Amino acid sequence: MSLRPVTDSLEKLIILHKSLLEVSKQKTDIVKEGSAEKLQSLLVKERKHVQALEQAEAKRQQVVGGWLKHQGIQSDEATLTDILNNVIDQQDKRELEAAAVELTNVITQLKQQEQLNQALIRQSMQFVELSLETMKPSIQSFNYGGNKTSAPGRSVFDSRA
Repeated sequence: MSLRPVTDSLEKLIILHKSLLEVSKQKTDIVKEGSAEKLQSLLVKERKHVQALEQAEAKRQQVVGGWLKHQGIQSDEATLTDILNNVIDQQDKRELEAAAVELTNVITQLKQQEQLNQALIRQSMQFVELSLETMKPSIQSFNYGGNKTSAPGRSVFDSRA
């Protein structure tokens, strides 16, 4: 059995991960822009990419498992390492290694981009919380100068009034 289906499945994963990386970069721009509507629609697009990736990964595992089974190799998990350890043809091995390295590099880039997005979103949330805190009126300004009590967390509208 040829390793071509395994290499093809890796190349498909590379393409899908690169596409998801582009979506992640778009997300960075949208978070910097601060557009919640655009971010929402991009998250729907991202979810579709992730679903396609999950399907492609399941297909890759199936193809790798089939190759291992065809070679008479027993393995609990269908991994590329199992194949690389058992490939005889050096050309096939180099192609498979190159695809695996490229996939790993793209996944690393994607992880870094998502970490950046997470940090930007965290900063945006902190900014929003700070803005809300500065806009929150103090309870003393509503007491008309009489009995100055500052109960933390007390509502502006007193239900006993």
